[in-house]
Amino acid sequence: MRATTSTANKRSWLTRLRQRNVLPGFGLSMGITVFSLSLLVVLPFAMMAYTTTQMGWTGFWETITQPQVTAAIKLSLWMSFLAMLTNMVFGTLVAWVLVRYEFWGKSIINALVDLPFALPTAVTGISLATLYAPNGLIGQWFEQFGIKVAFTPLGIWLALVVVSFPFIVRAVQPVLAELSVEFEEAAAVLGANRLTTFNKVILPELFPALLMGAGMMFARATGEYGSVIFIAGNIPMQSEILPLIIISKLEQFDIQGASAVALFMLMISFVILLSINIMQWRLSRRVGAR
Repeated sequence: MRATTSTANKRSWLTRLRQRNVLPGFGLSMGITVFSLSLLVVLPFAMMAYTTTQMGWTGFWETITQPQVTAAIKLSLWMSFLAMLTNMVFGTLVAWVLVRYEFWGKSIINALVDLPFALPTAVTGISLATLYAPNGLIGQWFEQFGIKVAFTPLGIWLALVVVSFPFIVRAVQPVLAELSVEFEEAAAVLGANRLTTFNKVILPELFPALLMGAGMMFARATGEYGSVIFIAGNIPMQSEILPLIIISKLEQFDIQGASAVALFMLMISFVILLSINIMQWRLSRRVGAR
């Protein structure tokens, strides 16, 4: 009887210990969270939506379907998609090298991965434009083959690859660090080649993190401005990105038009992130069912 009572007391003590939190209770913490999100996120977006509603649905549709705006939307989405595919390959490769190998200068390379986050985007854009201009250090070699990088859509792709590169690396790196090498060794013992091992063993584990990193990268790339503006060329219908349309409308004091384009960009980013969250939720349910 005493042993049962002692066991019950220990369980009750462990339960109270688990329920104890350093931060305030749920009600206060939730209130602070909702207030912060409302003030910093919801309110600015609500004001942007309110400004857009003043022009009506017809005005909104006419604004985002203007040929110049439509061309900028297609260019921004297409270049963001190509940059996402590029970083999914090379970002995963860099994360693999940083996790699976030990070499001199590893910490330096690890720090360089975050450099696009630390640098102002304008600095990145000016540096890329200087390097890849027709008379630049690298661009002059491409110029000999008739390839123009700066001031073309190719330059937009390059800038988006650079500024969004850390998203993939930092999303995949923790998963690779926790993935045991024993699974790969077991696959090799069973006769699987390297490609089969990657497709059947490694990729399924990396896919959720890779998906999240790709989605965050794509959402960031569609709204990138500072690094792209200096290397894009900004030629209407050719190399003009969507954020530049917003700046142009603001300079013309078309606040409602700028808000309409910005709201459309927000809707694109929201749909992307929502789709990723739904896919991750389904993946987690499948894993839990197994």
